[in-house]
Amino acid sequence: MSERDYTPFDRALMNLDQTFRTLFGRPAVTERGRPGQGQEDVDLTEQERRHIGRLMRVNHTGEVCAQALYQGQALTARNPQVRERLERSAREENDHLAWCEERIDELGGRKSFLNPLWYAGSFAMGSAAGLAGDQWSLGFVVETERQVEDHLDNHIAQVPADDHRTRAILEQMKLDEVHHADVASAAGGVELPEPVKLAMRAVSKVMTGGAYWV
Repeated sequence: MSERDYTPFDRALMNLDQTFRTLFGRPAVTERGRPGQGQEDVDLTEQERRHIGRLMRVNHTGEVCAQALYQGQALTARNPQVRERLERSAREENDHLAWCEERIDELGGRKSFLNPLWYAGSFAMGSAAGLAGDQWSLGFVVETERQVEDHLDNHIAQVPADDHRTRAILEQMKLDEVHHADVASAAGGVELPEPVKLAMRAVSKVMTGGAYWV
């Protein structure tokens, strides 16, 4: 059975499975290995280890939100090709989710307690974007990925130059986000109104601040 043969009920069950994998289990990943895994870990101070662990927790929460956004958008997409692009991007984002979780474990950190809340809100936002139309939904992807790109640049700048394990993950994530934005733009994504962009940035600041501490 191809993806185009799935019924709405099939897709609902797959979304439910993906929800539990994202929040409570281990995400299904692609064949890509984790960037920087072969690098020797750096000797960090306790303060550095705690700070970087919290940064990776923020990034993990961001990937939880990305899964929810893509799933909500795919569920409400009108064009089967757009839906397939969104689902493909979600699978690649699963790699990021797994990489962040592994690095958090190595640093002795933990995932955010607020992930279920952010997942529910992001799923609702993704569904609303999909209902607005495929071009707007794709435009939402473009703007989201552009903002994530800026966010990752900020985190990379805070990670010590010799922490190759963390930096390799963040740099590969950035490359993937740029690619996803380019794909969505080429597929017909439109530029969002400035008030929508500002609202997205405001929500992102609340999420990143909450995930850093909780």
